[in-house]
Amino acid sequence: MIFDRGNLALRDSIQTGKRIFLFEILGGGNVRFNSEVEFFDCDYFETKDRDGNLRRGIKFFLKRVGAYIKVQPSDLKSLVVADSIDNIYLPLNRIPNETERSGLVTSRVGQGAYRKRIIHRWEYQCAVTGFDKLNILIASHIVPWASANNEERLDVNNGILLSPNYDALFDRHLVSFEKDGSILLSDSISTEAYHKIGITGWEKIKGLNSVNHEYLERHRIHLI
Repeated sequence: MIFDRGNLALRDSIQTGKRIFLFEILGGGNVRFNSEVEFFDCDYFETKDRDGNLRRGIKFFLKRVGAYIKVQPSDLKSLVVADSIDNIYLPLNRIPNETERSGLVTSRVGQGAYRKRIIHRWEYQCAVTGFDKLNILIASHIVPWASANNEERLDVNNGILLSPNYDALFDRHLVSFEKDGSILLSDSISTEAYHKIGITGWEKIKGLNSVNHEYLERHRIHLI
């Protein structure tokens, strides 16, 4: 996908003064007006075409007119580079070459639109502590990249935004979380050691949904 026609009109709607109205399809040829929205941000992501082949898509982030979001797109742009060395950040006006495309396909959480979705999903703060410095927080998969299928790797419900100490332990299955969000600590680390890095054992994630629960159930079975 490239920025022409409808995509271009959406991206430049604020500058051109075009208004965007969101409707919900009810079926039987009927629709219902939902709200007026406006462009907030956009980025590339990997998706499939109608034949099941991978292609580059464009993810648009829209917000309701008048809604306040405490971060700006410029705050997010510098954050999409990097969880792993094969991540490649590309300007929105350039199509990736073959080498860059390979990097996009194999990159983990932290690249482009998917990382932004995780950040928006967890309301710009650590899911456990509420710490809100985005340049410190890490977007991590619940079910690891290597263990997930293509759909799960791009499922926003398989992502969680964590402070570095929680992310490091979560990634190594030294902490996990119950269905109600309560933290689970591995017995392979002493309580005193957890306390030294600020983990009390009383932490709890709020706002988990039913799909998060399914991914966390698969994470918990690997708790060391």
